[in-house]
Amino acid sequence: MVLRIIATLRERSFHQLLEIGPGGGALTRYLLDIPGVAFRAIEIDEEKIRFLEATLPAIKGKVSHQDILKAGLPFEGRFTVIGNFPYNISSQILFKILEWKEGVEGMVGMFQKEVAQRVASRPGNKIYGILSVLVQAFFEVEYLFEVHERCFTPPPKVKSAVIRLTPKTEPFQVEDEKQFFRLVKMAFNQRRKTLRNAVRNLFDEETLKKPIFDKRAEQLSVSDFVNLVCTMK
Repeated sequence: MVLRIIATLRERSFHQLLEIGPGGGALTRYLLDIPGVAFRAIEIDEEKIRFLEATLPAIKGKVSHQDILKAGLPFEGRFTVIGNFPYNISSQILFKILEWKEGVEGMVGMFQKEVAQRVASRPGNKIYGILSVLVQAFFEVEYLFEVHERCFTPPPKVKSAVIRLTPKTEPFQVEDEKQFFRLVKMAFNQRRKTLRNAVRNLFDEETLKKPIFDKRAEQLSVSDFVNLVCTMK
């Protein structure tokens, strides 16, 4: 499983690499061996950092003790992200990657299977939601492969899957990102309602008469949401 993730990562070239949450170093020991790459890791657990420095001397000076959700940009210029992401904050890590999107040239990450499926999901699917739209607005999403529980010790109670994000070659022109995020979140927070009822406060009455507002959030494509931003109040 680890070697397959590393092989997937190395399918694309990169010169700066950030590992989020190296933990016991299952991926790290291979990442440190990639030639010509500036490597950094962010780990919140001080005990794990001590373990990494004891078992992988090459990591000294390359691992930061901090909370990824509060971290600043790890590099100047573009960089790639990799990680077996902690399942309890994996959605928040994706929002962090969106925050860094101007610098992120790619990401290969292992997530809880349900989260990976949600990110890759398409309109009309019940699991299509906030993460699907916001991530797909800026990145191409590839659902690569699933990882069996028996690959871990001890085996977790949830299934895992690996996805890859690559910046869109022709990204959507989001007029106002703050408004875009607000619209998507409000639409899916009341996903059983029609868009007209879910986001009524964001549009004037004339705009709300358009047929698209008869739909529910899960029926709208990413481009539908992007186009709606320019008609908001």
